[in-house]
Amino acid sequence: MARLAREKSNSGIYHVMIRGINKQLILEDDEDNQKLLDVLRKCKIVSEYKIYAYCFLGNHIHLLMKAEKENLEKIFKRVGARYVYYFNQKYKRSGHLFQDRFKSEPIDDDSYFLTVLRYIHNNPVKAGLSKSADNYRWSSYNEYIKSGNLVDVEFVLGMMNRDEFERFHNQQSDGAVLDIKEDSFRITDDEAKIIIKEVCRIGSSNDFLSLDITERNAFIKELRGRGLSIRQISRVTGVSKGIIEKI
Repeated sequence: MARLAREKSNSGIYHVMIRGINKQLILEDDEDNQKLLDVLRKCKIVSEYKIYAYCFLGNHIHLLMKAEKENLEKIFKRVGARYVYYFNQKYKRSGHLFQDRFKSEPIDDDSYFLTVLRYIHNNPVKAGLSKSADNYRWSSYNEYIKSGNLVDVEFVLGMMNRDEFERFHNQQSDGAVLDIKEDSFRITDDEAKIIIKEVCRIGSSNDFLSLDITERNAFIKELRGRGLSIRQISRVTGVSKGIIEKI
């Protein structure tokens, strides 16, 4: 079946979401998060896009951005090539890292723009990763409050000052936003990574794919016994859900 054409934005502004293949982690640690920031910063110079908000959430990311010189497809081909090469080299893996093509929605009015901005910054709170937007390290919230060099803050701060920005983010959202539905887990992904490292005696959950098959299968059974779900093991380790179900 042919893919549907991507809906175009008259303003050039989009809410973009990228997730890991099989929902696996694409950001394992602080070094990975920092690397993705560096890649976005370097590609921004070449592609001349603007970023108004970002949030990195382990197995997926959100961006609020404006495409100017290049279209989204070209931008993320450039970003993906640099980050995936780094990730595959670091974790001694190969192949695709991102699931299918990225998702996007056009943003053509200020009201929805601000709704998406607030949604992105409050996403870690919604996911239970942080008690407040300002306490989450890997989002652009504090670039508006303190300082930063990736986000184009002038556009938003032309609509409201910093005090109004903080009050706005404390208000309840009043609109539906394009989302990636995440399963609810008794054990968080961060907790799952720790359990996997301890059980399998590996330095990173991405090393799981390098294990001997017999050893890997035994570890999967043990991880299930520790309370990790099939989907969660698949997402964190990169082993397909079908293989885990058979085990």
